[in-house]
Amino acid sequence: MQHAEATRQYRSVFISDVHLGTRGCRAEFLADFLRSMACEQLYLVGDIVDGWRLRKSWYWDAHHDEVIRLVLRHARHGSAVTYIPGNHDEKFRDWLGLEVAGVRLTGEAEHVTADGQRLLVMHGDAFDSVVRYAKFLALLGDWAYDVALELNRLVNLARRRLGYPYWSLSQWLKRQVKGAVKAIDRFEEALALEARRRGLDGVICGHIHHAEMREIGGIVYRNDGDWVESCTALVEHFDGRFELVAWAEERKLSFFRPRRAAEPALDTAVDAS
Repeated sequence: MQHAEATRQYRSVFISDVHLGTRGCRAEFLADFLRSMACEQLYLVGDIVDGWRLRKSWYWDAHHDEVIRLVLRHARHGSAVTYIPGNHDEKFRDWLGLEVAGVRLTGEAEHVTADGQRLLVMHGDAFDSVVRYAKFLALLGDWAYDVALELNRLVNLARRRLGYPYWSLSQWLKRQVKGAVKAIDRFEEALALEARRRGLDGVICGHIHHAEMREIGGIVYRNDGDWVESCTALVEHFDGRFELVAWAEERKLSFFRPRRAAEPALDTAVDAS
């Protein structure tokens, strides 16, 4: 039976960098997306839970609970759910190979599209030299990102009072700082090269909070973005076509509006067939 609210049917959905456990996580936006779609395959491509932040301070609200309930509901009603832990939820890597409540944990996956393309699915932190070789710098970068998000909140508080729309300071900084732009390019090229080395047609990843679909030397590179600022999901349609869904933008969800109470997840069956 199709869920009454699931107006969108997808073959596959890829989500990463939710960062549950942080105040910056837009869990209510993700819950809205998860309630509005059904899929045959749901990939959680890392950093779903932010263990780094939770170790330092505890933050968890009803919207975070709702995201977990909705993911489990998709698994319960027929979606093949694959969880690929990232660097922020790296503790789950101790459980690779297990299936918990219908959610399979694995270090990476190979996804075969409807039109026969073979794609490597991984979080991507293994190809981030800062995370891989200098974890202290990665933690410092994580702190700097938190600072940027807090500055972003203050800037947008002023913009709201002046009648201006929401604007992302941290995303603007990423585009303006030449080193950040070069780092993103190097990351994307490294992932594409790894897919080529394995004889695959492309790669799907997360990690850098930069939603993107492009071709690099004949290899398809796709990044599903994040649910802190861009609030994007990568979706595959039943003909093999891919699309980046910018949910907050599409639904005109306000980053200014106070977060409403979480809506309960209904147990009506979801069937993407």
